[in-house]
Amino acid sequence: MLAMAVFRTPSPASRLLQFFSAREIFVLLTPIPVTILSGFLGAGKTTLLRHLLKAEHGLKIAVIENEFSDAGIDTQLLGDEPVQVMTLSNGCVCCTIHTDLTKALYLLLERLDSGEIAFDRLVIECTGLADPAPVAQTFFIDEELRERYILDGIITLVDAAHADQHLTQTIAQAQIGFADRLLVSKRDLVDEPAFTTLSERLTRINRRAPIRVVDHGKIDLAELLDVRGFNLNADLGGGISLRPVSKAPSIDRISSLVLRTDKPLDIDKLSEFMNELLEEHGKQLLRYKGVLSIVGEPRRMVFQGVLKLYGFDWDTEWAEGETRESVIVFIADDLPEEKIREGFARVAAD
Repeated sequence: MLAMAVFRTPSPASRLLQFFSAREIFVLLTPIPVTILSGFLGAGKTTLLRHLLKAEHGLKIAVIENEFSDAGIDTQLLGDEPVQVMTLSNGCVCCTIHTDLTKALYLLLERLDSGEIAFDRLVIECTGLADPAPVAQTFFIDEELRERYILDGIITLVDAAHADQHLTQTIAQAQIGFADRLLVSKRDLVDEPAFTTLSERLTRINRRAPIRVVDHGKIDLAELLDVRGFNLNADLGGGISLRPVSKAPSIDRISSLVLRTDKPLDIDKLSEFMNELLEEHGKQLLRYKGVLSIVGEPRRMVFQGVLKLYGFDWDTEWAEGETRESVIVFIADDLPEEKIREGFARVAAD
């Protein structure tokens, strides 16, 4: 299984290659795919989860929601216990937490291993005002959780009717920036020009996330599950826009940048560039991913990261006659565009 299984804080350039490996062999346990569901208040996360938990899809899905939700999935779950777990009629599991997420994750594993509950997928609902980054990092920092769970993707809902108001908040922009897929709700409440304008704005913020419409919580499960947003492979994201975006001044703090070159890259210079960038701007870089052509190497190099945590691996070989092109996508808060452009230009071999 090739996946973003290990993130580490970047080290000196000379040690870059020996530090990262995305291959982990799971002899006894298959890791449980995890989907993080994000979105600003009122965007429709609970409606989507209700549909997910009531649908007869044949999947055993566990959903973790917390006490800050504006409307719980099942009010019977709310109570004094730090973690409450209920198995629903369709075989799914609903977990309401009033404590640390890590404790809830371990409790679910204990009950799974004991046979008390059964599930093979996990969805975590973030609160409307929550930054999804700490939730995502949980699955890379804790070694035992990293072995039992594998982060599949971050899905962010966007309320079409109130997006202009919501996007005045930096946290709402950040939720979009972290996303592997964007689901637009309340599409029926806006006209076509407004939807087009919103789609263009979302693309400026996050150029690698496909945009889909969710209808009153209903959407094809393929848009939610098996997104593989954190897999280390050459797929930069099905929605990535490599076309130039409007040069008009952005009103959003969060934005994205796509860089391309057909020149092979020097791996030592690449390491130096990334280490310097993350040292100075790591807290700003929400998500980033690159598929790179390295000097003297027949295989593609793939890397991606969240804030200061990143990993890389070698992918398939370039095909004979195929154009070897390096592409990097950065999504950041107050994007240091000129610094990134200048540093990336130095990486290309002479």
